[in-house]
Amino acid sequence: MTEVQEKIIQIAGSITVDELAKALGLSVTQLIGELFKEGIVATINQRLDFDTASLIIEELGIKGVRIERKNTSTKLTNFHRELSDKAVERPPVVAVMGHVDHGKTTLLDTLLHKKTVEGEAGGITQHISAYQLEHEGRKITFLDTPGHEAFAAIRQHGAMLTDIVVIVVAADDGVKPQTIEAIKFAQGANAKIIVAINKIDREGADIPRTMADLAQNGLQPEEWGGDITMVPISAKRGDNLDKLLDMILLTADIEELKADVEIPSEGLVIESHMEVGKGSVVNLLVTGGELKVGEFIVAGNAYGKVRTMLDFRAKPKGKATPSTPVTVTGFKDLPNFGDKFIEVKDEKTARKMALLNAQQASDASASANVTSTDLLRMMNTADNSKVFNVIIKGDVLGSVTSVVDSLKMIDTGGEITLNIVATGVGDITENDVYMAEGGETVIYGFNVSVPTNIAKMAARDGVNIRTYRIIYELLDDAKGEMEKLLPAEVVETETGEMKIKGVFRTEKTAIIAGGEVIKGEVRPQYLARVYRGKDEIGEVEVESVQREKIKVENLVEGETGGIALKLEKKLTIELNDRLKFFTREIKKRKL
Repeated sequence: MTEVQEKIIQIAGSITVDELAKALGLSVTQLIGELFKEGIVATINQRLDFDTASLIIEELGIKGVRIERKNTSTKLTNFHRELSDKAVERPPVVAVMGHVDHGKTTLLDTLLHKKTVEGEAGGITQHISAYQLEHEGRKITFLDTPGHEAFAAIRQHGAMLTDIVVIVVAADDGVKPQTIEAIKFAQGANAKIIVAINKIDREGADIPRTMADLAQNGLQPEEWGGDITMVPISAKRGDNLDKLLDMILLTADIEELKADVEIPSEGLVIESHMEVGKGSVVNLLVTGGELKVGEFIVAGNAYGKVRTMLDFRAKPKGKATPSTPVTVTGFKDLPNFGDKFIEVKDEKTARKMALLNAQQASDASASANVTSTDLLRMMNTADNSKVFNVIIKGDVLGSVTSVVDSLKMIDTGGEITLNIVATGVGDITENDVYMAEGGETVIYGFNVSVPTNIAKMAARDGVNIRTYRIIYELLDDAKGEMEKLLPAEVVETETGEMKIKGVFRTEKTAIIAGGEVIKGEVRPQYLARVYRGKDEIGEVEVESVQREKIKVENLVEGETGGIALKLEKKLTIELNDRLKFFTREIKKRKL
């Protein structure tokens, strides 16, 4: 007998019901029925993950069929590839990090003889900016990473693609939370660290104290027997900047930084946005090979042909060598911030690779498909939490990603569910307003504008659009909106205690009694719980307070007087009962 060859079904990460039915030689209806028996409610286009598909094949008892995982990854898993013997020296890539307002961007401004601080909202860098300069005939690439904590994700990417991290610390302010964060990122990325102790021209500058603070956080200065170079500078006046550049190049020499140029070009996406008349505009950092105009490149699920290429000063550039930042146009779609790009031979290959990457991303998120279990979970939590719907539009993808990540970090104790209705790059559009209409959705725009006709449309339809240029102002607004959704909480504050020594009159809705305040004080409008022994027997409200038959504002500890109590229900008060006074307020909660 001829041996029947085993049939192999390969799954990259997930497979649709329709695809699996065809692979098994079953009708879709039959497969959906079998899935239903296993408690899985599925449609023809529902995606099944690898484990579910394996279980169904096993339950069906189909012989001669084996399922295995298929690896379709086309991403650059080994970004820092092993160098060949033809590798050449390359410029160091230097990330400038540190706390807000410690002078990172001012340092770059002075080095590059350009002004950018005034152009940044609030004087805080909002995006990664890449520059290149020459010192002693050698090039150095600088990355100016955002200064606000909301851009932690971008800053981490900045560290991961750099060789050297210059941590800027103000001599008059010392080590701050973002300084510590930058140190951790640099150490996690195995980057060499150089500290620039800035603002030495300021009154109150204390270099030894700053060095001591840094030493306590794991950066031991060379002067104290450590291995961290620390250079005192004044970014504003230009003091010791040549020394700082010398130390960067010396560190680069020690590290023997090299890259292959005789390979297809590759690198990293550090910014991307859309421009009218240009389409997708993407900032790249080349890490290997030579990127040239006219080449086809793939980054994630986006691909294109390099139509134009500019250096950081917006001057045309024919090719970009390793460690060079460039701005290119020609991508069919916007690649994501942090995507790795690679050169391919032609458009057909580029398109195929981009589609495979998109499929892989889809497979990775297949678990996000709503199942019957998910529906039950959502139904169970629907009554316990409120939903804050937002649409995020930003000038570049890096900003959108950071805003979304920062919003997700706002802790609401599980009482508020953040629902990102949509995100996008570019100005706010009619479609954004349509999506927000009737859904109590706030549209947040970051560094984008609202056309007049869109603003009128939003006002007419009652859609809330808010635009910001500073990230923490946007986050504060969102936090405030979430706080409005939190249920109010009742706050009780104990104010005092009285022992009853006499009951003068008891009516249906009021009691007049006398006693001694043994703790705190009692005032009109205070509430009180009545205790007889250890038992609470009721609650009353203080209507008025008297001392020697004269109405007063309060009775304090040690004083004896009379009180008129208002009752909500029938209650008797006896000698030696105790009244514990308190106030009760309804307060809006804060996150």
